Amino acid sequence: MADMSVDLVAVERLVWSGRAKFVSAQTTEGEIGILAGHEPLLGQLVEGGTVTIVSDSDERIVAAVHGGFFSVTATSVRVLAESAEFSFDIDEAAAKAVVADADASPAALAKAQGQLRALEKAASA
Repeated sequence: MADMSVDLVAVERLVWSGRAKFVSAQTTEGEIGILAGHEPLLGQLVEGGTVTIVSDSDERIVAAVHGGFFSVTATSVRVLAESAEFSFDIDEAAAKAVVADADASPAALAKAQGQLRALEKAASA
């Protein structure tokens, strides 16, 4: 199976970079899966979404992302997010506390919901 170059970048840092077989992301148009050779595409990431990367060594990487863009060419995928964190770095109790807080801002609520979705996706692997 062919692979592609993938970069997951947040405003503050490069989160992950490498070769991958598959990438999926939640965009404003719906969830999309990308394999090598895909037609060029530019999509807007949803607030509080997730990105899943299957590396060329079959490692499954799940990250919570908040806003940004998703750029695809036949040989590369670039995920440019406002913020991104790996599922294994997420504090589940803190995310649940934000979701339960009636006074949480819409942005904080969306980010926490994305974190919980990333944890669910990682657990279902």
